[in-house]
Amino acid sequence: MGRRLLRALLCLLLLAGRGKEGLCLESLTSGCLFIWSRSLPSLADGLFGQCQVGSVQDRPYFQVTSPVLQRLQDVLRHLMAQGLSWQDGITQYVISQEMERIPRLRLPPSLEPLGLAAGVQLLELLAKHLHLSTASFINISVVGPALTFRIRQNPQNFSLADVASQTGELGSIPLTFPALTNPWLGPQRNEAAAYSRPSRFGDGFHSVLLTFIALACVAVLAIAVSAALCLRRHAKQREKERLAALGPEGAADTTFEYQELCRQHMAAKSLFGRADAPAAPAETSRVSSVSSQFSDAPQPSPSSHSSTPSWCEEPVQSNMDISTGHMILAYMEDHLRNRDRLAKEWQALCAYQAEPSVCSIAQSEANLKKNRNPNYVPYDHVRIKLKAESNPSRSDFINASPIIEHDPRMPAYIATQGPLSHTIADFWQMVWEHGCTVIVMLSPLAEDSVKQCDRYWPDEGSSLYHIYEVNLVSEHIWCEDFLVRSFYLKNVQSQETRTLTQFHFLSWPAEGIPTTTRPLLDFRRKVNKCYRGRSCPIIVHCSDGAGRTGTYILVDMVLNRMAKGVKEIDIAATLEHIRDQRPGMVQTKDQFEFALTAVAEEVNAILKALPQ
Repeated sequence: MGRRLLRALLCLLLLAGRGKEGLCLESLTSGCLFIWSRSLPSLADGLFGQCQVGSVQDRPYFQVTSPVLQRLQDVLRHLMAQGLSWQDGITQYVISQEMERIPRLRLPPSLEPLGLAAGVQLLELLAKHLHLSTASFINISVVGPALTFRIRQNPQNFSLADVASQTGELGSIPLTFPALTNPWLGPQRNEAAAYSRPSRFGDGFHSVLLTFIALACVAVLAIAVSAALCLRRHAKQREKERLAALGPEGAADTTFEYQELCRQHMAAKSLFGRADAPAAPAETSRVSSVSSQFSDAPQPSPSSHSSTPSWCEEPVQSNMDISTGHMILAYMEDHLRNRDRLAKEWQALCAYQAEPSVCSIAQSEANLKKNRNPNYVPYDHVRIKLKAESNPSRSDFINASPIIEHDPRMPAYIATQGPLSHTIADFWQMVWEHGCTVIVMLSPLAEDSVKQCDRYWPDEGSSLYHIYEVNLVSEHIWCEDFLVRSFYLKNVQSQETRTLTQFHFLSWPAEGIPTTTRPLLDFRRKVNKCYRGRSCPIIVHCSDGAGRTGTYILVDMVLNRMAKGVKEIDIAATLEHIRDQRPGMVQTKDQFEFALTAVAEEVNAILKALPQ
């Protein structure tokens, strides 16, 4: 009998003689369960020793009790009676089978936060283990290191307690995610939860690491603040030099003009339309709200339920200089004051005809039922084309148009109608194929008992549209004017998942305009803050994908050009450029005037934010 077998039996006999649980740690310093060289170091695992092969996270640890040791002792005696040695393959196989029955220790969970993608994959693994669909889980959210959810009625009649007990069976299975290493499943109170596996470093190491990271962050912040102060001082010096070059009279005139302009724009209720106030009270109340919105006086909160600050508290970032802002603002004021000029400009826009303007594909018999309004359909030469082989009806048509701002290879927007019940799968196919991450919805689902758009997302949990599974992760009511929803989208064929955000504006009537531009400008800033840095188009839709959609795109495109430092802005020409790509964009004169007002108010906000 080999020396290793004798040492193993001695350990077993000693532990069995104690009559209590124990870990055989000291007696085995080399050699392993399986046949390896004696020189190969082994890891004390509570039983025979585990060869140090593979990562530390993959090694099992055993809960060894007196009955377990007695059972192994009997097995070894039986094998020895058969004349088998420790190195014999049969002995190795029998012992390995016995060890499969020994309970393994579950390591305590880590408190490292989970990412959304890791939580999604963890939920999918649990659903697969329970033979359930992900639609059986509702109220899904990632809270710190835990993935929490509730269970709805399911074919297996699993309750939350059943799911919690099943997670215990899954607890010994290591998983791998992009955002964390080896998370483990386990129950948490009355909800299922996922935790990351503990680090192999001690608390002291983490404390040193956190201290180092904190010091590094403080150093980076100090450098950034110093650089900002230097740049600001340099900019002030250059401004002083420029004013000095103008001479004392020029400098005084420039300063006086700027102060006078700011004084005019900040005066109460007299910015626009003073001469037209009696003739158009509704327009005046809307247009003249600039000064009250940007004044320092306290403003009523837009919603008692909103937990976010007012939009004017969010900093305005723009490369527009003061002189350009003054010229643009004067242009807008002139249009809004001169009602006749505005009416003539709108008449000219109504007479404008795009070339080419053929819409035969959208108006064909096969595609006619896919249009919510047959008057607002995409042109043949500029339309979104789906991959027909992936479409349930084997068609490449959807009522959607790419809107190009400056780069023909990269549309800035996709203007589309509100999906119909039978085109929801087409909508999500378009979202997937174009890699879109932001959806702007400008209409309610119904208004005055007239359906504006079919619900294309689940009310809770998840829904499957052809090969696209849409999961509602969260729904946040930002204020009374709009709310924000987060989804993750899964292609069930490729098993790939993505996340996206929907911004839903609620205060824009179908045949009118919002009562004030303030909520829409607030809404636009939130959209652009989420979209910043992306290279995919923003999907914008209302009911027909023309009136409200065109107005929003017109405002956003003009303001984006201004933010990039463009000095010449022609809103009418910009609208013609948009109508070249989709018919009917901006349907009424009120919508066009609303776009002018929104641009003027944003310019005023930019001027207010510029250094004085």
